[in-house]
Amino acid sequence: MEERPFVISTEPQQVEDGGESPRYTIDEALVSMGFGNYQILVLVYAGMGWVSEAMEMMLLSFVGPAVQSAWSLSPREESLITSVVFAGMLVGAYSWGIVSDIYGRRKGFFITATITSIAGFLSVFAPNYISLLILRCLVGVGLGGGPVLASWFLEFIPAPERGAWMVIFSAFWTIGTILEASLAWMVMPKLGWRWLLALSSFPSFLLLLFYQFTPESPRYLILQGRTSDAAIILEKIARRNRTNLPPGVLVSSDTCDFEKQRIPLEDAHLLSPTQTKVETSQATKFNMVGLSPLLKLLSRELIVSTLLLWVVFLGNAFSYYGLVLLTSELTGTSSCTSTDLHLKEHEDFHFRDVFISSFAELPGLALSAVMVDKIGRKLSMSSLFFLGATFLFPLAFYRIDGLTTSLLFGARVCITSTFTVVCIYAPEIYPTSIRTTGFGVASSIGRIGGMLCPLVAVALVKGCHQTAAIVLFEIVLFVSGICVVFFPFETKGQDLPETM
Repeated sequence: MEERPFVISTEPQQVEDGGESPRYTIDEALVSMGFGNYQILVLVYAGMGWVSEAMEMMLLSFVGPAVQSAWSLSPREESLITSVVFAGMLVGAYSWGIVSDIYGRRKGFFITATITSIAGFLSVFAPNYISLLILRCLVGVGLGGGPVLASWFLEFIPAPERGAWMVIFSAFWTIGTILEASLAWMVMPKLGWRWLLALSSFPSFLLLLFYQFTPESPRYLILQGRTSDAAIILEKIARRNRTNLPPGVLVSSDTCDFEKQRIPLEDAHLLSPTQTKVETSQATKFNMVGLSPLLKLLSRELIVSTLLLWVVFLGNAFSYYGLVLLTSELTGTSSCTSTDLHLKEHEDFHFRDVFISSFAELPGLALSAVMVDKIGRKLSMSSLFFLGATFLFPLAFYRIDGLTTSLLFGARVCITSTFTVVCIYAPEIYPTSIRTTGFGVASSIGRIGGMLCPLVAVALVKGCHQTAAIVLFEIVLFVSGICVVFFPFETKGQDLPETM
């Protein structure tokens, strides 16, 4: 029996009894099928990319000091190894967002995984400081594609379950940080930093190995007019999940919106496969020659959300990486109060301390999972920003070892939670046509915070200005929390928008 092709229609179809044939959108299909085995496979693949990015970021805590010792680098040269990675991510996050919005999510994360894996592995053989900087910068460019994988996974999740599953996705970052700290603890003392670089590039190669089995986002396909391809993927999801698609034909959600408003559309007819290809080409050309993605992000409808989101990402990254670095600077012995012998003893426990502190992210993820779908994205983020500032406040006056460790642990739990929730909220506020671009640009702005943090906050601590550093973090956290309060809308339980 010949299968009936899935088509997109902009006018009601008539059945034999004179009524309209049933139709459904992607959101309705995902809700009907639920989150099942198919989405689990997508989660594992996207999660592997998140593990890869976390490992490459976490190793900066170990490689910099090791290379400084091996090549007799100055403190400025050591810090540049970290800065070039963030600089590369700044470029990559913006670039790969545009690429994936124009050419598809799959092509976007394939290119990023290729660059990350090759540049990461070649770093092992870097003969000198300059070549290492170039290769680590390229690794950063590849790591900038992290938002592409996050957006890709997001587009497969039913709306009512989006928050919880994106928190679970974020757990892969924590897995990556713990795995990297474990590797460093086992590998660095015996084999050195080159072996750590080699082993840390392995997850990126796994992304390339299983790339051929990954599907394109059905939301992206339907936006490009490739509704038949989107319907095929939805059929595969239904089979894998052992559920059924809603009866009828797949349509764009915008078609339903226009019909509800009774606004006539052009080309009110069924699309043939040839016409679908023409529309795909036209859509791609529009993205290439129309308004730049950045201008769309700053359009009248989105400018408030975009600017506030940039501030929140900047503050979040500044606080997150700052707390990771401050854990070793404010706990235990300090160069401001201790002898060289005590500093050496403190350094001996560096790997253990970083390994243990990485577990602070686990309660942060649990807190996110509890809050994000119950009280919403906005209230979750704002309350956690203010709570994190509350944890840090006593450190401006008292820094007793046990108390300092506990307060920093609590602050890191909060900032991990806010980072998790903002990475859910960011792709939800943008339409499919610029979703990865919007998320990518916001992420790249966050990288600026990561670059500034060691230059400003940690420099204050090393210069024995601990109180000034804590006050700076307090200001950043409060400003970020206030920006969240002014976000224009809540996205909890809402369908993902497809177009402007």
